[in-house]
Amino acid sequence: MTGYYDIVLGLIPLAMAGITGGLTLAGFELTTAIPLASVVAVGLIGHAMFVRAPVDPTPSEPVQAEPVQTAD
Repeated sequence: MTGYYDIVLGLIPLAMAGITGGLTLAGFELTTAIPLASVVAVGLIGHAMFVRAPVDPTPSEPVQAEPVQTAD
């Protein structure tokens, strides 16, 4: 089953190659097309990291039923 992060990992090189090629064919210089395509790739990475951040389905720390008391 393909998940969200698998799709993002596939879109990163696709965006770099596709957008760079498209901009180059549209008349942009290669030194302009690559940075513009990388902005899209960084946007994909940022979305995957911060907007749809991976979460751990189990809590990392056990929930305590009683508050911890320190010794006097």
